[in-house]
Amino acid sequence: MKVNAFSILIPLMKITIIIPAKDEEETIGRIVESVLPFGDRVLVIDGHSRDATRERAVAAGAEVVLDNGRGKGDAYKVGIQEAGRDGIMVFMDADGSHEPKDIPKLIEPIVQDRADMVVATRLKAGSDDVDSSFSCFIRNIGGNFITVLVCLRFGLKITDVLNGFRSLRAEPASRLNLRADDFDVEHEMIMKAAKLGWRITETPSHEYARAGGHSKLPTYSKFYIFFWRFLVNLF
Repeated sequence: MKVNAFSILIPLMKITIIIPAKDEEETIGRIVESVLPFGDRVLVIDGHSRDATRERAVAAGAEVVLDNGRGKGDAYKVGIQEAGRDGIMVFMDADGSHEPKDIPKLIEPIVQDRADMVVATRLKAGSDDVDSSFSCFIRNIGGNFITVLVCLRFGLKITDVLNGFRSLRAEPASRLNLRADDFDVEHEMIMKAAKLGWRITETPSHEYARAGGHSKLPTYSKFYIFFWRFLVNLF
């Protein structure tokens, strides 16, 4: 970690920033460079990209580890294993949608022993990636519905369980026993943490529109699997 005001505030906490990426050559270099001041390690977990993602990540200062090619959840699991059990892990996307300057807000509640996991929320800080399309409407409705059910089931007070920008304590992360290989890892992580009694809170963070590449969200044909896994974890 570079020496700055941020590092002085948390001199004893190791910060590992984990960035799942696949075919993100347009953005990955800039993302890595922007998070370097906030972490001791930057791990790019590459999903077997067919472009220059790995090369540009290394050139920008990141360590690159290949996942098993199964999806975002697979990258999360590989990242947790590679990061080890010291300090704090921060997960963020590789498409430029998350605000690196908000990393201190994600870490502070854990450093102060007020939380074990902190999730960024778009609902309190806005999002640029909003349009009038039917798919966007369905995605927002589905995300809000899932969030309400998770909060009711586990007594949580968060508003955006599907936001991939989040931090958590590294030491107990391996006990989450994550199984999801795709985007459902985001709500699986929160529900399993809640079952283990973790203190989970949130912080506002504006979400930007994707800065390059294309979305890796699953097609409608896979949504039934997504919701089935959600219900299994919920109950």
